[in-house]
Order: sequence, then structure tokens, then C-alpha cells
Amino acid sequence: MSIPKPGKPVRGSRSGMPLMALFDLLGKRWAMGVIWQLRHGPATFRALQTVCETISPAVLNSRLKELREARLVCVTDEGYALTDMGLELNQLLEPFGTWAIAWAMEVAPEEAERWNELLSKRLASATSPGDTSSS
Repeated sequence: MSIPKPGKPVRGSRSGMPLMALFDLLGKRWAMGVIWQLRHGPATFRALQTVCETISPAVLNSRLKELREARLVCVTDEGYALTDMGLELNQLLEPFGTWAIAWAMEVAPEEAERWNELLSKRLASATSPGDTSSS
């Protein structure tokens, strides 16, 4: 199993620009979901399978292997965890979550109440470092 590599052709880019290689990796089914769940801290395979709900064991195993090869996830005594690079990626992605809510309000205004609630949770968790609610 090999991850999309910068400098090699990847989905969306024949030149394999680093950003496109990263997007190819993160665009794989459940890759972002695994990273999203690990932002709370280490988790066992079984715990990840539970919080990811519909993920099959085979897909979870593949994603974890790829994310480990990409050096975004590692194995600790407590289970799988984000590496320093994985944590940095998560910090860079956080603003996209807030932006995505604003975008959602534009394209799905009928769900504005839901999006406002989600935005309130994000803002509250940004001021409460121990909060582990999902958003």
C-alpha cells in the first residue's frame, strides 16, 4: 500500500504538487474522519471503529496504515494518535470548519438554525480547551 506522494501523479494533478498529494490522501474515504476523531487524543482501533460508526474494519485498517505511512498518525501505548505533523494539520484545518459553516449558510440557508448551533459549539470549544464535543 502506498500513499499519494508529492512529485508523483495523484488524483487531480499529473505533476503531484504537494498540496494535491495531500488532498488526494485526505480525500480518501474516512481519512478526514479518522483525523477528526483523533484530535481528541489517542484511541484504540475499536474505539475509532465505534466513533466512526459506519466504517468497516478493512477501511479503517487501510486508512490507519496510510496515515501512519504519511506520518500523520502513530501508535502509542494508548492507541492511535496524531503525530506532531498530524496535530499541526488539524490546527490548520480548524479554520476551514468555521468557514464551512458560513458556506453552509449560503448554500443551505434552510438549515440556518442547525448551522448557528454548530458555530456556537465551535466558538465555545475554542474558548474551552478541555471540551471534546464533536462538531
